[in-house]
Amino acid sequence: MAENDNMTQGVIPDELLDLRASIDNLDAAIIQMLAERFKLTRKVGHLKAETTLPPSDPAREARQVERMRRLATEAGLEPEFAEKFLAFVIAEVIRHHEAIAESRAAGS
Repeated sequence: MAENDNMTQGVIPDELLDLRASIDNLDAAIIQMLAERFKLTRKVGHLKAETTLPPSDPAREARQVERMRRLATEAGLEPEFAEKFLAFVIAEVIRHHEAIAESRAAGS
């Protein structure tokens, strides 16, 4: 019986279950790594606010984009995917940094 037929009838092959479990574990690891990354970027945001540096650093962001594109290519991923992913992360980091700077400026 074909795999699709098995899934339609509610029988999922063990190999598929194993693959999905591995994917779930990787997803959890990605979330943990992102949480660690954002802990560090919050510290960066506080340091930037203390030293009145702007929330965004376009030169560093450009270097990071190039680095991520290279790493993605080396890993067999589409560099455009890595760039889009990093752009999303950077936008969130900048949003946090702006909020930290505004909070500091307001005296909180």
